[in-house]
Amino acid sequence: MHNPLIGTHTRVLRRARGLTQQELAQALGFNDRQTVSAIENGARRVTAEELLRLTEILDIPLESFTDPFQLADEGEFSWLCADDTAPGSLAAWEQRAGSWVAAFRTLAPEVGRPLRLVRWKLGLGRTASRQNAALAGEQFAREFRLGSAPALRLTEAMEKKLGMLVLAVDTPPRDGISGAACHLPDLDAALIARREPAKRRHLILARLLFHLLTWDTMPPKHRQAANRTRPRGAAQLAGDFADTMLMPAAALRRRGHWDKLRRPELNRQINDAADELHVTADAVRRRLASLGLLGKSAAQGLPEQALRRSGRRERNTLPPALFSKPFMAVVERALGRGRISVRRAARLLDLTIDDLADLFPAHGLPCPFDL
Repeated sequence: MHNPLIGTHTRVLRRARGLTQQELAQALGFNDRQTVSAIENGARRVTAEELLRLTEILDIPLESFTDPFQLADEGEFSWLCADDTAPGSLAAWEQRAGSWVAAFRTLAPEVGRPLRLVRWKLGLGRTASRQNAALAGEQFAREFRLGSAPALRLTEAMEKKLGMLVLAVDTPPRDGISGAACHLPDLDAALIARREPAKRRHLILARLLFHLLTWDTMPPKHRQAANRTRPRGAAQLAGDFADTMLMPAAALRRRGHWDKLRRPELNRQINDAADELHVTADAVRRRLASLGLLGKSAAQGLPEQALRRSGRRERNTLPPALFSKPFMAVVERALGRGRISVRRAARLLDLTIDDLADLFPAHGLPCPFDL
């Protein structure tokens, strides 16, 4: 049997199980590890009997070797979720999210959209300070020309300039999942719960971006608190990066002397700044304190209800369409060229065929099939 996925998945799964090539060779009955090396490099075919033996040794289903829409433990995930999110929920979501990322990675090159060979990284490691992370956020906003309201241009910069995959997905409220970063050798992806308020989505996406840009030097934890309660390590640096990138100091300073405002006017200014920058009022309060524009005691003394006005404006705002336009454009081309069937595409995206047909025009794309 010859399938380029078999070699790649064998290597990934072997390493995930903590086996050396020599140990796997012995388990398969080979004389030396070079045979396993040849299989992993795609230089040697695998017999049907050897493939079945591999599934037994590595304790995985056959599809994990041959299905191009499975990551087979290649992808690493970091989830932003509630403290009480069940591990089973994350495992289930990891499998679903992995299939979407794998589908894009497989289909995009086949329809004329090659993955990026060169990937942008932040030069920060485990010893980086909070100031380093904050400066990186400011530099990123300048270098990628995110403008006076960076939140509105962040997704486009990640997709078009960095070659990342950004997906808006539906996560059940009971699961408490706000988003996830997925890191692969040849692709980075960010998943956002699309029913989160828009201002909160922007902050989550910026945090996920930091983790994707520093994954090799500062791998994030598999799960992190979505609410930023007492963050530490990479999670704290991600928050500092997000705050400085999305809330430029100049945009806040030009509003005058914050520390001289009385409480009602201060509340109004914070909410107005949150509306202008498309972030939460609480994030603006936090940023003002870090800049020294507002004393920490004054910032902490602001009542929560006074900071919710800008959030209330979002309640009737429709969430973004499922997935993303670049993702659906790849699916549309793949369907048009016969790379995937309509039924399999619908099953992959957890949609009915009718809902799949409606999703293309929601992204401004033609539906490539007739109902």
